[in-house]
Amino acid sequence: MARKKKPLKINAAGMTLRLNAFALDARGIKRYDWRDPYHVALTLSWPRFFASLLVMDLVINFVFALLYLAQPGSVKNAAPGSLADAFFFSVETLATVGYGEMAPGSAYGHVVASAEIFCGMAFVAITAGLLFVRFSRPRARFLYAENAVVGTFNGQRTLMIRVGNGRATPLTDAHAILTALVNEWSKEGQFYRRIHDLPLVRTHIPIFGLTWTLMHAIDEKSPLHGLDAPEFGKRIARIFLAIDARDPALAARVHDAKDYNPGEVLFGRRYMEAVTVDDEGRTVADLTRLSRTEPDDVHAAARP
Repeated sequence: MARKKKPLKINAAGMTLRLNAFALDARGIKRYDWRDPYHVALTLSWPRFFASLLVMDLVINFVFALLYLAQPGSVKNAAPGSLADAFFFSVETLATVGYGEMAPGSAYGHVVASAEIFCGMAFVAITAGLLFVRFSRPRARFLYAENAVVGTFNGQRTLMIRVGNGRATPLTDAHAILTALVNEWSKEGQFYRRIHDLPLVRTHIPIFGLTWTLMHAIDEKSPLHGLDAPEFGKRIARIFLAIDARDPALAARVHDAKDYNPGEVLFGRRYMEAVTVDDEGRTVADLTRLSRTEPDDVHAAARP
């Protein structure tokens, strides 16, 4: 099974973006830009989202409770100067629910209650809209092998990454892009990193039902050409995989990304078979074997 991605983490200097083990320190920007509350609401984790709603609800009710207390007698049957009575009356008013015991007691009270009812209706509408958007966003369910492998396929040294479909239904029109972040030096001796495309033998499949092994042939044109395991660790900073497909059940495209550090690329290995045909002729994928590998020469005797 694929390892869970680490969440976004904040440091004092800015924001740290983490994709698996790969970290990008973005200095000079904020994790939450409150000038764009819609984006903030969609990127919060579920616990933080509900905690934010609770805090906003409490703040609104506390503010209106102070407004009711600002003029004595604005709430009938409330104890004079009681913040608790004013607060709970505010809660009932904001939710547009009245129990009949307390009610506006003056023109001022009616004005404040009317404003609070309007705020309550807007708050409920916005919350319902955000909940719908968060629940309805299409999410990918791709499973990745824990390690990429470098082995031999059809007599060619090949980088392979196996991906599984974690949905119970097939995906369609799947596309994949594989790149490498390479450590390089300029003629002046300046160190820098450059993204190189790793062309795949097949970048697209019409039906993604079970598993898909992505292959990059390491030929003379490949940035990985001639690299053994130690040299690979020095030259290659990361291998990045981006994949998207259409989920017919959601009627939308889903996207995901995965990265491998040099230590997660195994040389001289190949993936063990994970797809078999049962006695009834049905194709079966055992996704618990997605990450299992074996020596690259294990089938050498069977090759012509």
